[in-house]
This record gives sequence, structure tokens and C-alpha cells, in this order.
Amino acid sequence: MAIHYQREIELLKKRVLGLSTIVEESVHRAIAALERHDERSAQKVVQADDEIDLREVDLEEDCLKILALYKPVANDLRFIVTVMKINSDLERIGDLASNIAKTAIYLAYKPRQDLPDELIRMAELAQGMLHGSLDALIEQDSQRAREIWARDVEVDALNRHVYEQIVASIGRHPERADAYVRILSVARRLERVADHATNIAENVIYMVEGAIVRHRSEQVREAQPRQLTA
Repeated sequence: MAIHYQREIELLKKRVLGLSTIVEESVHRAIAALERHDERSAQKVVQADDEIDLREVDLEEDCLKILALYKPVANDLRFIVTVMKINSDLERIGDLASNIAKTAIYLAYKPRQDLPDELIRMAELAQGMLHGSLDALIEQDSQRAREIWARDVEVDALNRHVYEQIVASIGRHPERADAYVRILSVARRLERVADHATNIAENVIYMVEGAIVRHRSEQVREAQPRQLTA
């Protein structure tokens, strides 16, 4: 029984790692497609969303099976609970990547529109936060997970700045309003990617330390100054 149990745990680790890899790649491809007006790459991201959905369902079923058959306790129980929560965040990030890719497809057939520098910075931060939170999961590193919180404040500030820029741009060029609104939607989705990355980091802390920090992390972020870094 113990051998089968450990085999199931190891298989679960491999499957969550596999899903994480696909989701992270989807986010990267979607942003690159947006920047390059690459309709073909964007289509691949949209198509990959179906696989992400299937893997999310399979992973949840695996977790429920282990809980029912082996009744894990202590560290293993926290790991499985964490995987179930992270699984949901990963699926939602996959949806966000697909939506960004759909915007990239739309804009690929429009006159090239420069993206705000702040939006590019948001994309870099969101991708870094996602990568960092997933590394923290793999390495079971709660300290690295805590470092994700501070970056979320900068993403929020950048999102507000992009909004202000887009509103001003629409006022100057109302004929481009539709394209500007699409770009604004990308900023909102990048902010959500960062939020889900923060959720993953918080769940890693729970897995490693057994501490639920969700509301405390929100208080920490609210207490920090809301300003852009150079």
C-alpha cells in the first residue's frame, strides 16, 4: 500500500509540473504574439486551452482519488490540498492567456499599434511572478513565495497607469477606440495573471509552513506605497 501511495504522490507532482509548464508557455506565447502581431502563434495558444482544461479536470480527479483511497495526513495532505487550489489558478491563467491571444489575433489584422511601455512592463512582471511562484512550488520554498507579494503592488500601479494612458489616447484618437479598448483588456488580464500567481505563492506558503496567509498578504500589499518603480 505504501509503495502505491508514494507512486501516486510522485505521479501527482509530475502532472502538476506538466500543467504548470503548459500554462506558463501559453502566457509567454500569448504576450509574444501580441507584441509581434503573430496570428499563427496566437492561434496555438487558443488551441492549447482545451488541453489545459482537460489536464485540470484530470488533476482534480487524481487528488480526490488519493484523498479517498489513502486518507493522507500532515505534509502530504497539505500538498494535495495545495495542488487542488493551484490547479484552479492554473486553469484560470490558461483562460487569461487564451483571451490575450484572441486579442492578438484581432489586432494582427489592424494597423500596427504600439503597446504602452507600462503594458510591456506589466507583462514582464506577471510572467516573472508566475515563474517564481511555480519555482517556489517545485522547490517548496516559502521565502521565495513571499517575495511574490511585493511585485503585485507594482502590477496594480502599472495597470492604473495604462488605464489613464488609454483613456487619454481614446480622447485624442477616437477612431482607434476599439483597438485601445482591446489593449486595455490585455492589461486587466495581465493583472489577473499576477493575482493568480500571488494565490499560488500563498498556497505554497500554506503547503510548506501550514500557515494561511491569504488575508494577511492582502493587508501587506495595501500597506505598501502604490508607486511605479523606475
